[in-house]
Amino acid sequence: MPEGSEQPHRPARSREAKATASAVHRLRIGAGALLLACGTAYFLLPLEGLGADRAWLGWPLFVLCLALVAALLLRHVRDVVLEKPQARSGIMITLLMCLAVLVFSSGYYALAQQPGQFTGLHTRVDALYFTVVTLATVGYGDITPRGQEARLVTVVQIVYTFVFLTAAATALSRRMHTVVAERERRPPPS
Repeated sequence: MPEGSEQPHRPARSREAKATASAVHRLRIGAGALLLACGTAYFLLPLEGLGADRAWLGWPLFVLCLALVAALLLRHVRDVVLEKPQARSGIMITLLMCLAVLVFSSGYYALAQQPGQFTGLHTRVDALYFTVVTLATVGYGDITPRGQEARLVTVVQIVYTFVFLTAAATALSRRMHTVVAERERRPPPS
């Protein structure tokens, strides 16, 4: 440190680290706010209107939402596989996986408004519960798809989970492993 200097010289690397940490913090807050907004929307939107009365709107909307989530998931999985350093895929993959659950829950709830499609699915919480149970392949049996459309959507969820969410979870695990390995290689702060 030069004589007469009262402040220590901070390397550019420290400033970069602070800027990166700040960007990650903002991204986490934004992702959390978006997830909270989507969760709130799930419980407040008039999903009952997407059932039998407006199947012409409900089905395309359901497919569009699933396709959008799948495309975004694949983009972030690609970023992890290619090890793009500036990608914030860990946060986005987690958010998109949660959004996929909400899309399927919304679809099940709207479908349950049609008579004969489900046994035991009456509320949005029931739909969320059924989605998570199907995702986890637990299958308690208290809610069962009875109609052909309900069974078709359940099969679509299982295939969607197998293809997209498994790839996303694998990429997320890989990303977390990389982050931990990078932190272990860093020299301790002086």
